[in-house]
Amino acid sequence: MPSPRTLGAAVVLMLGAFAMTACASSGPPDPAPTTNATTPAPAAPESTPTPEPEPASSEDPTCEALVGQTVVANFESVGWTVREQPFYIGSFEVEGGLYCVWTDFESAAGDHGQMFGWAEISEADATAVQEELVAQGWLREEAPEGVYITESPETAIAADENGYGMTYLFSDGTVKFSDTKQGILLIEWPAS
Repeated sequence: MPSPRTLGAAVVLMLGAFAMTACASSGPPDPAPTTNATTPAPAAPESTPTPEPEPASSEDPTCEALVGQTVVANFESVGWTVREQPFYIGSFEVEGGLYCVWTDFESAAGDHGQMFGWAEISEADATAVQEELVAQGWLREEAPEGVYITESPETAIAADENGYGMTYLFSDGTVKFSDTKQGILLIEWPAS
């Protein structure tokens, strides 16, 4: 059996060798290999551009997102601002619905503007509100894109070139609204 002194010296030598190896590996990096004309240098890896982050999208619409930036810019250029209100269809308030009134609220001509609405709606609620409106004299029209319910031309305050005033479009569990049927075409929600 080796003496404790011999064992101690062996341990010191091993620790010294270990320390020298560790220090040697943390030194400066090896120089890059040189190449000659017969050995091509490896190609540098192509850098991949970092993709631009996409704007955050909300699951809930806003009045500005409902009609898109071009329409918003046009409204703002004539001094219109927007107010959000509860979304009613007849006597029924659509929970979570968005109803937007765009106008110049500061001027005497604040009674001239545009209205837009959007909401998710159950089939049962859609059927009930359609029946309520039709009972009040609104007109029902089926189309490939859904069911239109529009106010009677005799009671319409403002109408589009085809005679449609305030109109709802029921389609695929949602309802859209505008003060004219043509206005529904401006609604861009849900975003694609």
